Amino acid sequence: MEQLHIIHTNDLHSHFENFPRIARYIKQQRLLDQQQQRQTFLFDIGDASDRVHPLTEATMAQANIEWMNQQHYDAATIGNSEGLYYNHSILEHMYDHANFPIILDNLYEKNGNLPAFVQQSKIFTTKVGTKIGLLGLTAPYMLTYPLLDWNIKLVQDVLPALINKLRPQVDILILLSHLGINTDRYLCQKYPQLDLIIGGHSHHLLPKGELHATTLLTAAQKYGHYIGNIYLTVNNHQVQSTTAHTIETTTIPEQVEDKQIIANYQNQGENLLKSRLVAHLPYQLDASSTGAHPAINTALKAIEWATNTPAAMLSTGLFLTDLAAGVITENDLHQQLPHAIHLMKTTLSGREFWRLMMEVTKNRNFLRNFPQKGMGFRGKIFGDLVLDGVAVNEATRQVFYQGQELIPDKEYSIALLDHYLFIPFFPTLQIVGDNQLIYPDFLRTTFAKYLALKYPLKAGEKNGSK
Repeated sequence: MEQLHIIHTNDLHSHFENFPRIARYIKQQRLLDQQQQRQTFLFDIGDASDRVHPLTEATMAQANIEWMNQQHYDAATIGNSEGLYYNHSILEHMYDHANFPIILDNLYEKNGNLPAFVQQSKIFTTKVGTKIGLLGLTAPYMLTYPLLDWNIKLVQDVLPALINKLRPQVDILILLSHLGINTDRYLCQKYPQLDLIIGGHSHHLLPKGELHATTLLTAAQKYGHYIGNIYLTVNNHQVQSTTAHTIETTTIPEQVEDKQIIANYQNQGENLLKSRLVAHLPYQLDASSTGAHPAINTALKAIEWATNTPAAMLSTGLFLTDLAAGVITENDLHQQLPHAIHLMKTTLSGREFWRLMMEVTKNRNFLRNFPQKGMGFRGKIFGDLVLDGVAVNEATRQVFYQGQELIPDKEYSIALLDHYLFIPFFPTLQIVGDNQLIYPDFLRTTFAKYLALKYPLKAGEKNGSK
């Protein structure tokens, strides 16, 4: 009889504040397993890194990889945070120093080859000779991965062949699935050859897992709030029983040094970003939508510049802090605009542009204090909508573009954010918009480039702390 213990994490999203307790739990469980003659495996299911944390931003996730190395993960897959928040070359080398393999088989280079940083599958052999096969898949964002020069493949186009290839070679078959709970439940029904699906992406919590026929499905919510545990009893290389449970990280006793470790993560990231100077502002850019030189008006000009478009729209909730007069750094911009949000240029006929502006007018009051979450947004509320180059007369329902009333059959372009495409308040964008998503820059990196051009550093200022 063989006892196996799988510890799993998913969707940590750089929540370094939970890392000390998670690390301590992993270490304690390994010792306990050793005492009870259980073999331990540790897997991560993707979205381990998130550029909202300054240390991840400053190191392009290398700090996250270093932490994972310290925990001795046995394998991981990637999520959309790793896949879509970094440009192609950074992702290609993100795991150069990882001491664990990345298992993934639906992300490909443009030439059709698997990226050098991934393995299609992996087989572990336990101490008594049981063979465990590992597969990994990530959410196939068909619209956006090609913008970063990746070919992304649908689950149904890769998984059947993978199972047919690996299942005969192993006793236990596991899928690391950054696909979301609905897809995972479907896969449990569709592919009973999978003994275990460890899930993520949709931030769901399965406290004791879900058993679908003979396939166990597990997941541990998000942000390191929970840690997943799976126990397998194996007899003669065949699974006899499976159980699962999650532990809430806050129930792990805190130690006195935890707060200092967490503060060090934050301070290290901020100090690195502070050392990277961007521009020299002649006046403060307030985060509010009022004032002589508010940040949002400057940002509107920045996205018009980046998209070569004479009109733009942004929401005030994006801007979390002011930019003070004088030298500003990458840290200032990261604090102001921590979001993983990209620019988008949308072209519409005058008729459809008018409808988009009616959606803006209709939803403006509702959105002003709406608690927006997800889709790359890392603020608190959506905020007010601010337009540049476009004016709406609500009384007459007329829309003016560059001072001229819209002509129904003429085409008009506007610079905005991909965030507005993914939320449900502006359906015109998705239904009829000719949408050009602009990668790899985030809103803040575009803003930084514009500020550096418009307000360059003065003579004598160099790449050092201000």
